[in-house]
Amino acid sequence: MAKWGQGDPRWIVEERADGTNVNNWHWTERDATSWSRSKLQEVLVGLVVEGEAGRCEICELKQVEGEASCSSRKGRLIFFYEWNLRLSWRGTVKESGEKHKGSIEIPNLSEENEVDDTEINVSKKKGEGDILKELMRTEGTTKVREALRDYLRALKTEFTLGMILPTKAAGQELTAERKLSGNTVQESASPHLLGLVGVKIPTVRILMREIFNSPADELYSIFTTKELVQKFSKCPAVIEAEKGGKLLMFDGCVSGEYTELIPGKRLVLKWRCRNWPDEHYATVALNFKDMVAETELQVECKGVPVSNEDSTRQWWKKQYFEEIHNLLQQSKDNMD
Repeated sequence: MAKWGQGDPRWIVEERADGTNVNNWHWTERDATSWSRSKLQEVLVGLVVEGEAGRCEICELKQVEGEASCSSRKGRLIFFYEWNLRLSWRGTVKESGEKHKGSIEIPNLSEENEVDDTEINVSKKKGEGDILKELMRTEGTTKVREALRDYLRALKTEFTLGMILPTKAAGQELTAERKLSGNTVQESASPHLLGLVGVKIPTVRILMREIFNSPADELYSIFTTKELVQKFSKCPAVIEAEKGGKLLMFDGCVSGEYTELIPGKRLVLKWRCRNWPDEHYATVALNFKDMVAETELQVECKGVPVSNEDSTRQWWKKQYFEEIHNLLQQSKDNMD
């Protein structure tokens, strides 16, 4: 229990500008239902599926029943979502030019199931054109799952910006009460990083490794070439790949600058997420270990705020690693 007057940081409210939920201790909740309806509309409607059979397009999100929310407790984010969706699609048979319509039902998109296990049912209005139904049942279902992943990724990153508040200790260094994993080391950020005298925030060092099916110089270019960054991030970006050059990605959710560049071998960045304490940056070092046809990417993030450790890991795993894997696979498919 928090003890008044004994330095417990959960009571340090009067010295905060917002005066609320210090150190993210208390339960807070944000309704994501309205936002989710708009995001589901954005990622699903207009989705095009093409194949030898013809061309189909999802033209309407006819039914969106359910709700979504995000809660924060002790610096952790908890997600709830449950949706029943019905989509309309229309298509044209390639050989005959016949036009047909159908629907897609997703009866239970929820946190209880992985997207790959979520039921997706495709149907078509009576008549000929089952070849289009089969196209939507196979390739169409794959694209719908990709769109649902985009929605969930945005829910866990874009929607949650600002939910984890910066922490502050009153005249003492705040200690993180948690167990440290083997690839996480606790640090303490210097006061000057925040630009506030006498204020420290607890930080951690995160270590990650990922194997990519790509030569080192090609993988390096994905982090330093504007066009490639925009491809895997699916957002406009500012990429000035030179020492002191600016970095701006994911609609401004990530910013920083390049501080060291050794082509094909090493890249060092000043790096921050928008919801971190003002002017606080981590130092991110990317080391590219060439393994002939593959590359091991070694990532070291120093100075990550403790309360943002999990979200930072997810950023790198979901927004960087997974999307770069997808980009490399697309390039390979195009070559084949």
